[in-house]
Amino acid sequence: MKNYYIHDKKKLARRRRALLPVLAAVAVLAFACAAYLAWTPWQDGPDTFVNATEDNATMGNATTVNATAAADSVPEPPRREPVQEYQIRDGDTLSSIFDQHLISQTTLFQIMDADEQILALDILRPGNTLTFAFNADWSLEQMTLTINPARQVIYRRVDAENFEFEEVVHPGSWVQQTVAGGIDGSFFLSAQSAGLNDQEVASIADLLKGRINFRRDLQAGDSFQVVRRQQFVGDQFTGESQILGIRILCRKRTYDAYLFSDGKYYDHDGNSLMRAFVRYPFKGSHRLSSNFNPRRHHPVTGRISPHNGADFSMPVGTPVYAPGDGVVTRALRHQFAGNYIEIRHNDRYSTRYLHLSKFLVRKGQSVKRGDKIALSGNTGRSTGPHLHYEFHVAGRPVNPVTAPIPIMASIPRKDRAAFKAMVAALTAEMDQARATSVTAEAPQLTEATGQN
Repeated sequence: MKNYYIHDKKKLARRRRALLPVLAAVAVLAFACAAYLAWTPWQDGPDTFVNATEDNATMGNATTVNATAAADSVPEPPRREPVQEYQIRDGDTLSSIFDQHLISQTTLFQIMDADEQILALDILRPGNTLTFAFNADWSLEQMTLTINPARQVIYRRVDAENFEFEEVVHPGSWVQQTVAGGIDGSFFLSAQSAGLNDQEVASIADLLKGRINFRRDLQAGDSFQVVRRQQFVGDQFTGESQILGIRILCRKRTYDAYLFSDGKYYDHDGNSLMRAFVRYPFKGSHRLSSNFNPRRHHPVTGRISPHNGADFSMPVGTPVYAPGDGVVTRALRHQFAGNYIEIRHNDRYSTRYLHLSKFLVRKGQSVKRGDKIALSGNTGRSTGPHLHYEFHVAGRPVNPVTAPIPIMASIPRKDRAAFKAMVAALTAEMDQARATSVTAEAPQLTEATGQN
């Protein structure tokens, strides 16, 4: 390894003397540069310095102007409006909509709490509209769910922690029509071609279920006529319709059904087509712990908070049975209603079952009277194990303990004359529509007088 330590004092002295001229030259050069820099700004007089200062100031002003212009060119964020409207789309959830409108999750839970008795928000349908009204501090004061032009649900703030709901129903006007067509392929496609919507076709299939096999019994050349009435608010169709009469003419026989004033369907001879219900969706005896009460007062707010069903105290795991034939339209989990099921029995009747512990059916499944659909429980907001049971007639909750329920029966003797007159009038409309559809190139739609 090379040793850089110099032991010879004479050599060290010679090297120091050799560095002196170099250090002196560096010092002279540094002094010259300092003198030059100090003298240069004044070589053209003081005006040059002033102009430079002015130029710098001008540049500063230009920078400020450019910055201001750049700031002006940035678009302002969208302003929040005190009233905002949102149309529900496929894939939307209530939580995502609230986030989009900067509404807190706390407010969401308060709205869901108010919705427990009506469950209008549990299924958001594309095309429905939510309208939000905000206070000055951007807290939500009111939310309106528009289901269709005839039905709205309004959620209003009561205090800092509670909302209440109000269901608004506009009667509108009902327009009666007769639709006629022939079987060409399936009944579903033939009915659609004639002008019936999916809901009406499903209602007819449900109404005649058990009497006709739509795949096997119908052939090309058979015909059908349907008398319906549809609801309008102004010029807007609400989506609500009702089948007043249906007749299917096959080669061997005729299938028909007519809606009488008692809300039940009968064939032309007056025999009931309604499958009978049982009163309660469970076996044995269970204590009624809370009755149906549309005027119940909320224990906290003191305001009216309807109890739209009857509560029956029972152990968790008690079997729950379908009280009548129908189709499962909901099998969902709700924060307050817990696990619940809804069954649509026909156009007029539906039932709900809340706070279940286990589902035994799924959405879209057909059930028969007496089928086991669930096990009772204590889910959601519940003070103890029980079953909350609701019975709805024409979309409105009624007392499931006392309300008259459909039973298999014929038209009472006192009503037979009125029933026969109604059947004769509907049959005449069907005959006219059938004659028109036979002579026309395509199925025709004839319209009768509107009924309010």
